[in-house]
Amino acid sequence: LFPGLFTRHDGVSSFFVKDTIQVDQNVSRHLVDELSRDDWNLLILHYLGLDHVGHIGGRNSLLMAPKLAEMDEVVKMIHTSILTRENDQGWTLLVVVSDHGMTENGNHGGSSFEEADSLALFVGLRGHVSDYKSATQNTAQQVDIAPTLALLLGVPIPKNNVGVLIAETFDQLKGDHQLRALELNSWQLFRLLDAQISCLSCANISLNDFSDGQPSVTTECNDSLEKMFCCLYMNAAVLHSTWKSKKVSQSSSWEDYNSTVIAYRKFLKTATREVLLKPVDLLAFGVTAMLLSCLVLLSLTLHMGREINLVEKLHHYHSNNDMQMCFLDEIFVLGVILILVISMASSSMVEEEHYIWHFMTSSLFLYIYFFQMCSVFVLLISGRILRGCHQGGVNWTHLPDISKWLENSGGVHVKTVQLVSGVSVVILGFCFLSLLSSKKNVILVVGFNFLVSGLLVLVHIVKYQENAFARSSYGATISAQMIYAVLGSTTVGTAVLLPWFMPIQISKVGSSRDIYSSISVPSDVKDKSLLMALKDSLYVIGWAYIFCWCLLQLLLQQPINAMPILLLLVQILTSLLHFSYSGLHHKEWVEISALYFLGMAGHFALGNSNSLATIDVAGAFIGISSHSTLLSGVLMFIITYASPLLVLFALVVYMSVKGCLVTQNVDSGHLLQTMLGFPCLAPLTLNSILLTAYTIVLLLMRNHLFVWSVFSPKYLYVCATSVCIYVGIFVVATTGTYTYLVLGKRKMMQVSIINDRR
Repeated sequence: LFPGLFTRHDGVSSFFVKDTIQVDQNVSRHLVDELSRDDWNLLILHYLGLDHVGHIGGRNSLLMAPKLAEMDEVVKMIHTSILTRENDQGWTLLVVVSDHGMTENGNHGGSSFEEADSLALFVGLRGHVSDYKSATQNTAQQVDIAPTLALLLGVPIPKNNVGVLIAETFDQLKGDHQLRALELNSWQLFRLLDAQISCLSCANISLNDFSDGQPSVTTECNDSLEKMFCCLYMNAAVLHSTWKSKKVSQSSSWEDYNSTVIAYRKFLKTATREVLLKPVDLLAFGVTAMLLSCLVLLSLTLHMGREINLVEKLHHYHSNNDMQMCFLDEIFVLGVILILVISMASSSMVEEEHYIWHFMTSSLFLYIYFFQMCSVFVLLISGRILRGCHQGGVNWTHLPDISKWLENSGGVHVKTVQLVSGVSVVILGFCFLSLLSSKKNVILVVGFNFLVSGLLVLVHIVKYQENAFARSSYGATISAQMIYAVLGSTTVGTAVLLPWFMPIQISKVGSSRDIYSSISVPSDVKDKSLLMALKDSLYVIGWAYIFCWCLLQLLLQQPINAMPILLLLVQILTSLLHFSYSGLHHKEWVEISALYFLGMAGHFALGNSNSLATIDVAGAFIGISSHSTLLSGVLMFIITYASPLLVLFALVVYMSVKGCLVTQNVDSGHLLQTMLGFPCLAPLTLNSILLTAYTIVLLLMRNHLFVWSVFSPKYLYVCATSVCIYVGIFVVATTGTYTYLVLGKRKMMQVSIINDRR
């Protein structure tokens, strides 16, 4: 951060979470030598091993006690050296600080007491009390550390800092020095106010106006906010000037000094609450752009809905009873969206958002499957188990749940659940691939490739996922990298190569030059064989995406999340079967919205929340042998958004099974529009509505007490969810378009060959 400023430094890689030993040895190896030198006046040591231990095994990890003992020895060594140095070189200050605490599972980033409670220990301060007086009851804000250290070390306070010096650390200084520290802190905050509030009535004042002047009388500060800042600062400056004048004449008193301190602290307390940058104009511009985007997506969705309705009426797809049911489920989905938007304005509902998704998703599927008791049973039972896997949110995480029960029952039970879930995922994948009975050769080739992947994942679970130590070993890293390679090559190979090898039957009608003569892509799709090949290809590719994603999550997720992954897969399979084979017809955007809700409910069922503390950092380093911000960031994103992306990948299968409703005598443009329209537009529109609504909420709540602890982290999740939606839709749209173009190209080539033979 400061090249050329330090006499000696050692910059090493320190954010590789699986490293709990070398990361601290890189710091301690210089300690003995540096403590024996006398050519420095500031030494900074950054220890990260304790944080890594927490991320890997939680605060009760077997590595925690040895690591704390190691840190004790470091502090002891430094303190012993301090006592020796002070005999020759004067006072030395040792500051031990931690930037955060941790939850039971070792994560942090939220606003709970366990995460926000951290240490600031000042050793070596000398005041009027014992050096070893207990200070455990004293509290300060983290932003107060910067001005405190700056003033103690005699350097300028960072110009954008909004902290207030910690008074107890200046007890060893004389009265005039303490007032000078308060004066500098106040002047720094006043300059920030001056830069942000253009109508300050005393914007042009300087320290010289108050340092050398005649004593004045202070005034009450009950005017507008701008005038109050100026009044409070002027009062403190006047009292300070008066005290200095009296001190010169040796007539100053304790009351004068105390009044000056109180005046400075009153100004600091008031100013630090207000001196925050709030670019409302930029936010308003952003909201306007989001509103326009939302309106465009809504208009496209409505336009496509009208076209689909017109086609359905012409072909009499729906009875009057079906139309009435469609109208009711549309009202329900719109009601869910409205409830979500309204709940965003409540900090408590943001913290416990998972309740809304679980309840609304179960209610919607109960209505959709009202006459399908088997589907109702599977969806609701699996949904209830998912709801009980993790006590999500913020306020009730301490309550018992299935994941805590599994963790307490021991590693054997967790591994058993993992293996059963992994085997079940493999079996379900093959069962649903086998539904494509007309393409046995394709099923055998694709199935064999994914069988190898599934076996590799199961072997990895047996050998390495029993504890955190095994998961961090060299063998586990090589095994995970092998699984990445096999899963990636198999999935990409299936998506790219399958359209080139999927059998296409050429009928006599389809061999006519009149249909396929002008362009490489057919202008009309009148041959049923091409439509069936397109549907079969998308079906296999979609299941390849789903199967690969589930196996990847079994590798990356916490062991206790293996069962939720299986249950999510069961819910998606049941939904797709119902949407394709049931006699009831629902609007496509309603079905896709139901899948979207299912993905968000699953997101919270995997232990996620709107707190940054629930992000699985340790899993982001599986299969990585050294720190890489890009790779670990991608893995962290994959772990966090496992459920929403799984649902989006399932839309490729949805395009295949819903293609049954498309008549064969339609042009290619309409076919692509029908297949890709709602699967792409519906998730984008839903996300756009929620993103725009929450941006407006955040703008309105910018002065809320919980803006940093609740609303801001939620907004980060909303933005990350938008990235997730766009990534998933890109995959869906690219897959559908590529498959169609390849099959169309092959169809034309086959027709051309047949006609040439004639």
